[in-house]
Amino acid sequence: MGVLLRVERQLWRLGLTRIAGVDEVGVGPLAGPVVAAAVIVPDGVHVRGVDDSKKLPPALRAELAAQIGACALGIGVGIVEVDDIDRLNIYRAALEAMRRAVLALPAPPDHLVVDARIIPGIDIPQTSLIGGDGRSYSVAAASIVAKVTRDRLMCELDGRYPQYGFRDHMGYGTPQHLAAIERFGPCPVHRRSFAPVRELRLPGL
Repeated sequence: MGVLLRVERQLWRLGLTRIAGVDEVGVGPLAGPVVAAAVIVPDGVHVRGVDDSKKLPPALRAELAAQIGACALGIGVGIVEVDDIDRLNIYRAALEAMRRAVLALPAPPDHLVVDARIIPGIDIPQTSLIGGDGRSYSVAAASIVAKVTRDRLMCELDGRYPQYGFRDHMGYGTPQHLAAIERFGPCPVHRRSFAPVRELRLPGL
């Protein structure tokens, strides 16, 4: 935990007490929303096991998300749905999800630590940190909250569109998912602007 808190400790020493880590998940999938989270962790946090969400098994992610929620000074979540992803493009949609997550915080933070990005339209000082979910505790916490939130949404979509197996692959372009799109065609939560969806041979074509 000590290494992951290095950035936050530097900012805390400057008198900035409300440091929000920001991260997004869901840039790569062929279906579903892109989700971002902003998490303000207090000085002296004690949640053990926080790390880049991609390194953690689902059950541990869910447990850590609950612990983070119990101790965080603030959590904001931003969601951009498929229609806006197709309209904006995924890069801009991810930035918009991050912006919405910051604006959803219960009170403005003093500083943002953002995974590899600068968020436009936010009048708060920012530090862009390449690989931030593996280098910053607050960004790692945000990645966990965002991932757990998005996985929950994808499981809900699985109930609405069970033929695609969203619960198994969370919308990523697995062979199973591609085969389902080819068989059934895309559903309303597929990203039509993504080449694997746009270029698949669809039923009746």
